[in-house]
Amino acid sequence: MIQHARRLLLTLGLAAATALGPLAPAAQAQVPYQQLIPKNSTKYAAIVVDAKTGEVLYSKRADAARYPASITKVMTLYLTFEALAAGKVKLDDPVVFSPRAAAQAPTKLGVRAGGTITVSEAMQAMAIKSANDVAVAMAEKLGGTEQRFAALMTLRAQELGMRDTHFANASGLPDSRQLTTARDIAVLSRAVMRDYPQYYRLFSQTHFTFRGQTMRNHNGLLHRMPGVDGLKTGFTNASGFNLAVSAIRDNRRLIAVVLGGPTTAIRDKNAEGLLLTGFDVMTRRAHGEQITVAQNFFEAPAPAGAAGSQAGQGDTEDLKIVLASTAPSMRASKIEIVEPSPKGKWAVQVGSFKAQSDARKQLTLTGDRFGSQFKAAKGVAQQDDGRYRARFTGFTEAAAKAACKAVKAKKQPCLVLPPGQG
Repeated sequence: MIQHARRLLLTLGLAAATALGPLAPAAQAQVPYQQLIPKNSTKYAAIVVDAKTGEVLYSKRADAARYPASITKVMTLYLTFEALAAGKVKLDDPVVFSPRAAAQAPTKLGVRAGGTITVSEAMQAMAIKSANDVAVAMAEKLGGTEQRFAALMTLRAQELGMRDTHFANASGLPDSRQLTTARDIAVLSRAVMRDYPQYYRLFSQTHFTFRGQTMRNHNGLLHRMPGVDGLKTGFTNASGFNLAVSAIRDNRRLIAVVLGGPTTAIRDKNAEGLLLTGFDVMTRRAHGEQITVAQNFFEAPAPAGAAGSQAGQGDTEDLKIVLASTAPSMRASKIEIVEPSPKGKWAVQVGSFKAQSDARKQLTLTGDRFGSQFKAAKGVAQQDDGRYRARFTGFTEAAAKAACKAVKAKKQPCLVLPPGQG
């Protein structure tokens, strides 16, 4: 009976693929999931998300810690887009290569120390060539140092809802502290599309010509799968072969993230299969069928309550900072609106908001919920670049780390800020 059901699902899937015309040859890649990724692959994690709604159509170890490798550069580019939108830099501004930037390991553009390229060239080099030297040069331009820029990357990740991501560098070169999840990469991918559609097209550019040399985009699906228009690949020995990819069909956009593939070919085939099956599922749902991506891959549903692996599990909080649970108000005298200035002490940030009232509310709720860690701290809503950062100041290093650990344990965003950044 089970074998009959599987044959029926495969027949239906292939019939749907045939009806889709030009995409039918690619749809033949829809083979059982177990044949795409070896069963003993400990690095593998994946997720498929409806880009419009954020619904998770499929997930496999989506919340397991993984190394992002060069997908890191999507966040470096996000902050570059942000700086352009804020008028801090212009497309034709120079990006200077320091000796440190020029010394980065390949893949790189190869600009010598003291040399320059434009911001526009830098964006293309990161999105298409995945140039590590360019990522560091841009980090130094925007953050002063790569270390400070990495802290800004982590902060923005937390603000976007990437709750399990920490950046230690701007390129994705190996660093044991540089961690993310498949779910967080999907959140970042959605954020780029939503916030900077005018720059997202960079990820669909198949080639980049720099000083007479033409470089091909590393994203193989961009060259052979209709509808694919981004995003980014990545590889280190520790991470395996990573890919965040997005495609459109019938006015529907899906995002697939595959981390830890054993080879480029298997990673790409798995991502392609996830996308094609996701589109098939959405089409069949539109015709009244109740079906999941896991069913199309012949995977058994995850046990009820299994975190991050239930196919079809919703993702309702992926792109917003969630205020702490309702709690009694702490003394208003402990909250004030201040301009940012170095305090020479450690601080903790618990959110970033467009509205001053939201920052104040977050301070109040955090102070009450985690009173023992914050009772001696001062709550401030620091205004910076049109946003209000909800921060507590006056910590020692140990106290700041302990307080942030307690906040993160409740799945809320928190960032420790050393002296000079709080």
